[in-house]
Amino acid sequence: MIFCFCGGRTGGNMDLPKISIEQLLEAGVHFGHNISRWNPKMEQYIFGVRNNIHIIDLRVTLPLINTALVKLHEVVSKSGKVLIVGTKKQSSIIVEDIAKETNQYFVNKRWLGGTLTNWKTISNSIKKLDELEILLKDENANSKLSKKELLNLSREKDKLLSNIGGIRNLGGKPNILIVFDVVKDKLSVLEANKLGVPVIAILDTNADPELINFPIPGNDDAIRSINLYAELFRLTILDAKKNQDAENKNNDVAINKEL
Repeated sequence: MIFCFCGGRTGGNMDLPKISIEQLLEAGVHFGHNISRWNPKMEQYIFGVRNNIHIIDLRVTLPLINTALVKLHEVVSKSGKVLIVGTKKQSSIIVEDIAKETNQYFVNKRWLGGTLTNWKTISNSIKKLDELEILLKDENANSKLSKKELLNLSREKDKLLSNIGGIRNLGGKPNILIVFDVVKDKLSVLEANKLGVPVIAILDTNADPELINFPIPGNDDAIRSINLYAELFRLTILDAKKNQDAENKNNDVAINKEL
């Protein structure tokens, strides 16, 4: 039997992407870690064991995906800022791609301590990055520097761009965090918790669900699974932005009529 959440309109102009348990199975979302690598707090999300591998209960995952997407849509519809985090190899490029396509923010190389809780330091690094880019584009300034000095400045710029390039226009606290691996990027979750920023996260069987506001139990290693989550987030954000643009347009029309 296939259980299906068919998406569609869930109130207002919210049009969530369609997803079924069959699609989750095909993407390998149900495969957890070896039974020796599990967090007992994840027991409520586990269906059973097969070949010493925990199997995630997709009957639980499916409605939780819906709940997470509803929250994401609500945030973006109100012009909220989404910070997407995925620093491990499998998700790094995917995270950057969906953030850029949806005009949101991302960290995909390394989560610097204090990214959220010490924004002043991050702001100084962003300012330094801006200054380096201006300097390296200035031919007059470049002519006064040696090749070694230029190389060192270029390397410093590249390092900053890799670490904070995805948040240089964030401007402070995001309205919601999406995390693809809560074990590897636990620090991002802890900082979000401290600031009261809601967290949507993929929870493999070794994760701690108590730290997450909107959990999505599922495989956080397989590329097919990661691509599936990313596509759901992408479609949800784009639909919410479309609704926000339409609402802004209607507001402009109303104001012009009043004038």
